[in-house]
Amino acid sequence: MDATAIRFRLHALRERKKMTQGELATALGFKDRQTLSQIELGERKLGFEEMVRAAEIFGVGIDFFTDPFELAGEGKFSWRQTNADPEALDEFEHQAGRWIAAFRHLGKLRGDSIHSSLRRVALTTKSTFEDAAAEGEAIGATLDLGDIPSARLGEAVQDRLDTLVLYIDTVRGVSGAACQLDQLNAILINRREPLARRSYDLAHELFHLLTWQTMPPKRIESNSLPAEKDEKRVEQLADNFAAGLLMPTRTIKTLVANSSPPQGLALAGWIRSSATKLGVSGPALKWRLLNMGVIKLSQLDSLPDEVLRSSTEETNNHLPARYSKRFVSAISWGIDEGHVSARRVAQLLAISVDDLKDLFAEHGLSTPFDL
Repeated sequence: MDATAIRFRLHALRERKKMTQGELATALGFKDRQTLSQIELGERKLGFEEMVRAAEIFGVGIDFFTDPFELAGEGKFSWRQTNADPEALDEFEHQAGRWIAAFRHLGKLRGDSIHSSLRRVALTTKSTFEDAAAEGEAIGATLDLGDIPSARLGEAVQDRLDTLVLYIDTVRGVSGAACQLDQLNAILINRREPLARRSYDLAHELFHLLTWQTMPPKRIESNSLPAEKDEKRVEQLADNFAAGLLMPTRTIKTLVANSSPPQGLALAGWIRSSATKLGVSGPALKWRLLNMGVIKLSQLDSLPDEVLRSSTEETNNHLPARYSKRFVSAISWGIDEGHVSARRVAQLLAISVDDLKDLFAEHGLSTPFDL
């Protein structure tokens, strides 16, 4: 196992237990704290007997340090949630990390390129909302998303940016997450959310991956705007980036040219139907139209968000298949080549072996094992 991964996991365990370097150094029998510091900095390897002792101290198996299907200490997550239980979220993060680690490990064995290529965007907390929307449009053009970006965004993020996208059943209160690794980035989307919400969350998490170095997001974000000034600014920039990405200027101009927005009460219906065509929410389209000068500020009183939400927006007419074909193909290959057993994959995904067969069928793949 890579010595780098081992030291990351040791550090993660220490942080999880809220132990100081001095406390852990004493427990491991080191003469001083500097020995542990050298290990965590990669200047000294953790010996096997020391690893066994560390496993005993933290109550984990020795395989915690050597399992390639483990991400502890490596990935940085940012969760978009509303009132999610902290302990449940911690456990789910560990589970999601194992999915990402499994994909990375099997991809490397298969010879795939495991290196997300994200374009740098010139955005900071001092950028304007117009700048953020323009960057969103530019990313959409680079990815060739076409006139209805929401329809192709997930596929393009995976194929063009080598970023893993997983549509998953999450713990209660979670709508999405971004995960950054040194070589691989991932986006997690609650597949039970309405299409418009899934599209928005995907664009929002992409913004965080693109700006992680200049505006690192908090590990846990609220779906409502935060109170802190800088954090609030980042989330507003993310919203405008998502608007530009999902509703580019050319698309809005074509929409308006083909069907001019009516006046009065009929406007709400026009926004609802137009939003459905674009795969976005009615409220999101309302604000985009306002910012582009298509509708006026004086019209907002007659356009409350609850009126603009389409009845189809809250339903799951097209529930995505679990995870993604790219992910499921990787584990299928791993089973077929003997790198991992079907039983271990089922355990990894917390499903039965029979359900694993159904998962392959969801993506049009044959079952790589005999039941």
